[in-house]
Amino acid sequence: MAAPRKAAVVLKAVKKIAIQFCPFESNVRSTREFLAMVGSEKIRSTNMNCEVITTVKHNKSEPVVDVTFVDGEKLLMKGAHLTSSEMMSAFQSRCAAKDPQAKTALKK
Repeated sequence: MAAPRKAAVVLKAVKKIAIQFCPFESNVRSTREFLAMVGSEKIRSTNMNCEVITTVKHNKSEPVVDVTFVDGEKLLMKGAHLTSSEMMSAFQSRCAAKDPQAKTALKK
């Protein structure tokens, strides 16, 4: 279920993660796996001020992850055609780009 991770995710640069999906759709698996990863206690402890908001809709809507960073930049990932590994990789690289300490950790 969990995607292989090269480095731990640090939520220091993240203000809010809003995840929405319809649980009855067949294309929601990667979004739910991403939610399980970023919702884990270990990752959440890297920034206790980061909000993780989950909205479960029953309207056949597309699964979406909307990340808001501290500097106001947004990352929108549509989970219907992405794997959880691809979503986590994009999220990790954006977080690392915004956190200078994470950049040095990735180089090691």
